[in-house]
Amino acid sequence: MSTKELPELSGKVALVTGASRGIGYGIAEALVARGDRVCITGRGEEALKEAVEQLGSDRVIAVPGKAHDEAHQAAAVAATMEAFGRVDFLINNAGTNPVFGPIAELDLNVARKVFETNVISALGFAQQTWRAWQKDHGGAIVNIASVAGISASPFIGAYGMSKAAMVNLTLQLAHEFAPAVRVNAIAPAVVKTKFAQALYEGREAEAAAAYPLGRLGVPEDIGGAAAFLTSDQSDWITGQTLVVDGGIFLNAGVG
Repeated sequence: MSTKELPELSGKVALVTGASRGIGYGIAEALVARGDRVCITGRGEEALKEAVEQLGSDRVIAVPGKAHDEAHQAAAVAATMEAFGRVDFLINNAGTNPVFGPIAELDLNVARKVFETNVISALGFAQQTWRAWQKDHGGAIVNIASVAGISASPFIGAYGMSKAAMVNLTLQLAHEFAPAVRVNAIAPAVVKTKFAQALYEGREAEAAAAYPLGRLGVPEDIGGAAAFLTSDQSDWITGQTLVVDGGIFLNAGVG
């Protein structure tokens, strides 16, 4: 997105975690496209620099670090406040899925790492943005969950459990932060990203055939949903999990 293509500033500011690529980048791109200024985070400094250049360095800043690190959470929020003076929207997208296999053999230390990165970090960022801006000025939070969190998830059980926790975290935050802040979640099915590559690599046509809409998701699909949930059009929506799945859950019906 070149500077010439950028719209007028909306006056709103977002913090998107895990946004150097994939779903997080797609969300950041959608928010910049409507005029928001954005802070993105991620573990890879070089990847973040490249993302900032692509999104527009006059509207986007980056803060590298590990999502579960409380010092990084505080630094990201502080940098957003320093650069833009506010943080209206938080999108908790950072996540990990380092294990693939039956839950009966799951290493409990790995399970702890998954929950620390996928759930506790989201709570930490929510606490930080609440204290820094949203408590007094309002805003919205969007947690990126997964269809794995609302159904059985063979071979990615730790990830599924963590995303189920994200759905409940959404409910808890929505109840406690109301009426100042709306909190919702998005539960994607398989989206074509490096993160999910193992689920479709070498068999994309076969994987896509299971979806009533005939294709896997792309980051822009989730970006559009996140833009909606942080817009005025969703002002009476909170505590909800929006399933964005290409219709895959329709296949769970009888017949």
